[in-house]
Amino acid sequence: MTRRNGVALIAVCAGTLFVAACGGGSSSHQNTIATSAPNVQALSVNPGPAGDYANGVFTSVTVCAPGTSTCQTIGGILVDTGSSGLRILSSALTVSLPQQNAGDGNPVAECLPFVSGYAWGPVQSADIQISGEKGSSVPVQVISNSTFAVPSACSSRGTPLETLSALGANGLLGVGTFAQDCGDACVSTGPGNPELYYECPASGCVLTGEPLSQQVPNPVTFFATDNNGVIIELPGVTTPQPSLSGSLVFGIGTQSNNGLDGATIYEVDADGNFITSYNNQSYNESFLDSGSNGIYFLTSGATGIPVCPDANFFYCPSSPQNLSATTEGANGTGSSMINFSVGNADNLFNDNPTAFVFGDLAGPNSLNGFDWGLPFFFGRNVFTAIDGASTPSGTGPYWAY
Repeated sequence: MTRRNGVALIAVCAGTLFVAACGGGSSSHQNTIATSAPNVQALSVNPGPAGDYANGVFTSVTVCAPGTSTCQTIGGILVDTGSSGLRILSSALTVSLPQQNAGDGNPVAECLPFVSGYAWGPVQSADIQISGEKGSSVPVQVISNSTFAVPSACSSRGTPLETLSALGANGLLGVGTFAQDCGDACVSTGPGNPELYYECPASGCVLTGEPLSQQVPNPVTFFATDNNGVIIELPGVTTPQPSLSGSLVFGIGTQSNNGLDGATIYEVDADGNFITSYNNQSYNESFLDSGSNGIYFLTSGATGIPVCPDANFFYCPSSPQNLSATTEGANGTGSSMINFSVGNADNLFNDNPTAFVFGDLAGPNSLNGFDWGLPFFFGRNVFTAIDGASTPSGTGPYWAY
């Protein structure tokens, strides 16, 4: 039986928590798909390496032992605007990468919590190449619960995302709005600070502070050029499909193929959120997340839409619901009406057994906001500008579409 679970892979760090209608919605920016260029990487929405992923957008990444030609190209990497950093399953990695060590020589590991569970494993270093873009000695996380014993503070965060069957991908390419996966909050430890980084002496892993320069970064920031953000470009979806092709474009306003071209800017707050207004109520904890495979919003009690008996991550209305909401920048500037549909996920899956691309998957969300997952990206060019990075339309962080 095909397994198509709801997935929300937004990280609960860096201040945040871990549509659809034919790709519709008001937007002044034309949806075009960039062709081959040094800053363009192919994307594919397909069932992924596990063979059962609905609305997962995948690409490949080449990693090398730093300063060498010992390299490996790894496919089935999920592209995630809801997190920052490259994370690779140890089971998918054949190249030996050097371990990052703290100042006292102890190896460093990380526990990154997601809505769907947690990723634990050592921080290592790799040269990275994606399309024609290269980054040298980039800190990456190798997801492995066997390299170092998982501390209880990490394992208490839910399901370990350490296997292909649990993660549904060979790794994550986090290209969100943050330059690092945690930032200043993880430079030191203390009450209220995220518990992400650990030193791992032989006696066991203990919480530690991690300098910004050693944290797992958004790998785009390590590129020599085209390093201020990314664009996800996917065509619109009118009916369920087996797969869908698009492009990941690096840089914003740095080349002839990555200009904003009339896209509206939506600034985000310190937590990476903006505003969604729905039914005359504003939800300030809203975000764009290509790593979520549906649009997750409110609860069944609030929407009046029942949850599916089988695919219980999703909504199952008796008939498709055509809805609308308004997105707005965190500073109150920029506004766009978004039309989206909520289909019956059980029927969609049962009636389309060979399909893995759906424009109207949606489900409940306990947060005070909308998780605009991959269906939002269909039929739009969606820009993600990295915090602190300069672009022709201002300094990130922001989204634009």
